[in-house]
Amino acid sequence: MQVLKYAFQQHGDSRGQLVALEEFKDIPFEIKRVYYMYDTGENVHRGFHAHKSLEQILICIHGSCKVLLDNGTEKKIVSLEKPYEGLYISNDMWREMYDFSSDAVLLVLASDYYNEEDYIRNYDEFIKFITDKGEHKL
Repeated sequence: MQVLKYAFQQHGDSRGQLVALEEFKDIPFEIKRVYYMYDTGENVHRGFHAHKSLEQILICIHGSCKVLLDNGTEKKIVSLEKPYEGLYISNDMWREMYDFSSDAVLLVLASDYYNEEDYIRNYDEFIKFITDKGEHKL
């Protein structure tokens, strides 16, 4: 499984740092939704789903967290701890976010608006979806 981490361009001087993100330039898709998580309690795990078509970039803009990625055959754990790094998550990828530092703020850039129909929230259904999709590939 290939994990795509983006190192965004930092602009800084004695006043501090700035990172600017533009769709199709720094982000590989049109950004239609932005949300963030914070004040995540100790030992809390989030996510536990995949998307049928949605793409995302996760950026831990403050603090740190870990992301478990699972494509149905392979799993990888990715640490997010730099505010200028983004983790690309394609569709058809199960994700679980955990091990949030007490000060973590996890920003998510999404390629589409919220649509419950796009979610796969049951792991067994995810595996079936991936398997069925693979059978139809040429």
